Amino acid sequence: MKKLILGNEGVARGAYEAGVRVASAYPGTPSTEITEFIAKYDEIYAEWSPNEKVAMEVAIGASLAGARAMVAMKHVGLNVAADPLFTVSYTGVNGGLVILVADDPGMHSSQNEQDSRCYARAAHIPMLEPADSQEAKDFVKLAFHLSEKYDTPVFVRMTTRVSHAQSIVEFGEREEIALKPYDKNIQKNVMMPGMAIKRHIVVEERMKQLAEDANQLEINKIEWNDKKIGIITSGIAYQYVKEAIPNASVLKLGMVHPLPKKLIEEFANQIETLYIVEELEPVIEEQVKSYGIAAIGKEVFSVQGELSVKKILSAIAKTEIPSKKPEQLPGRPPVLCPGCPHRGIYYVMKKLKLHATGDIGCYTLGAMEPLSSIDSCVCMGASVGMVHGIEKARGREFSKNWVGVIGDSTFIHSGITGLIDIVYNKGMSTVLILDNSTTGMTGHQDHPATGKTIKGEAAPILNLVELVKAIGIKNVRVVNPFDLKEAEVVLKEETNKDEPSVIIASRPCALLTKEKKAACKITDACVMCGSCLRLGCPAIEKQDGKVVIDDALCNGCGLCSKVCRVNAIVKDGE
Repeated sequence: MKKLILGNEGVARGAYEAGVRVASAYPGTPSTEITEFIAKYDEIYAEWSPNEKVAMEVAIGASLAGARAMVAMKHVGLNVAADPLFTVSYTGVNGGLVILVADDPGMHSSQNEQDSRCYARAAHIPMLEPADSQEAKDFVKLAFHLSEKYDTPVFVRMTTRVSHAQSIVEFGEREEIALKPYDKNIQKNVMMPGMAIKRHIVVEERMKQLAEDANQLEINKIEWNDKKIGIITSGIAYQYVKEAIPNASVLKLGMVHPLPKKLIEEFANQIETLYIVEELEPVIEEQVKSYGIAAIGKEVFSVQGELSVKKILSAIAKTEIPSKKPEQLPGRPPVLCPGCPHRGIYYVMKKLKLHATGDIGCYTLGAMEPLSSIDSCVCMGASVGMVHGIEKARGREFSKNWVGVIGDSTFIHSGITGLIDIVYNKGMSTVLILDNSTTGMTGHQDHPATGKTIKGEAAPILNLVELVKAIGIKNVRVVNPFDLKEAEVVLKEETNKDEPSVIIASRPCALLTKEKKAACKITDACVMCGSCLRLGCPAIEKQDGKVVIDDALCNGCGLCSKVCRVNAIVKDGE
């Protein structure tokens, strides 16, 4: 059977056909759909883990037990999982272990650009990089074969364009892989210094063998054509190269670490001018040049953002593609959805002139005008530790004007330890958990506080109030974010206490409930004071000198009616 599918679905299908038994992940664009697709296969146990480190450890445990296992994450999630990652390189595997990491060149939905090929080199783990959905499936299956053949975890690197583009894939049957026998082996699996020193030698020998074998690996292939221009490339960049310079000879690397040195030398020796085309860091380029091979790379290509056919044509063929001057369209910055429960909290925070250390999630959009309530965004969980650091650096009088803001899923991911730090080190910070009952920004995935698993099965519900109290927070308040008066009173009280506190603003995501209430409308009593516009709701806008509410967008949350000073906003039909 052939089917048009996303690259991420290709990965999932590859895991299924490879006989994977356990798959773990934490959602993060552009990798999220991989585990969602895997969860549709009853033969595979799949889970959303609390964070990527736990997900990595679950997969390592499954591999140790003799099962084929996969863990998936986006590039910044790999940072969270780096601790077990570097050591499992030493221990090797029992059942095959594949680590799927999805990079995001261009930062479409990320706080940085990061090249995970650098992790492959640093951790001494082989890495494959597919260029389309068919290769995504095939490379995952190959990765499991290599993992068990060479006793190593194997990376498969996706990027946003490959993850979210569709191409034709030929489906195969599932291969039922028997569990590998488990034998207790502390010299291999217990990484105390004495054992780790010996295993490091094994890792170096393994990589030497992989580098030699890479020269015969079918996924590293030369496509001979005009030898005046030769291009070494991989992944999505290969697709751009083939479209931009179809007559060039190409060395397509399916394995991007370790590199096939002999194959590269064979290719380069027959080429007049050699280019290396890769997104982000000059990972391939630096190694090729270290072989004494002359090549052109980042001299003409940027280390920032995505490549394109146009950029390659401009750099290599010295051809400019004429482009029509785009019309000057109005800016469309991202905004919180109509009816979003976070909006009311940010409105009150701005009214009280509070500063906030922010976090990763929908609520990061509170940094945008007109709410302007977030001062920082660094990484998952950082808001809690950072607000504590601000207090310790500047004292309580300064920090009373600051709060840490974090979502429910992100708090479980990596905010809990920061809150423990506040209590343990006698901090006095106020932390807001904006609980919208889902992992919102990545598309409504469940987590331990929602009561459902990735397969939709009922699960124990993590009680955030009891958890926070167990950590040692005495002042725990739960507020309705649509009750602005209550939110204002509670924020004032808790930020002025000389002891730590947690405020949980609890209401489900408006898109999660799919509840369409009667839309609001603005009556003739409107005096154009602009109070409703300061909510930043996309349903409220100015038209022909008047403020109007688009009933097609309005969620009917009624927040605008609560900020209207003259009661000029009512529900439709009232």
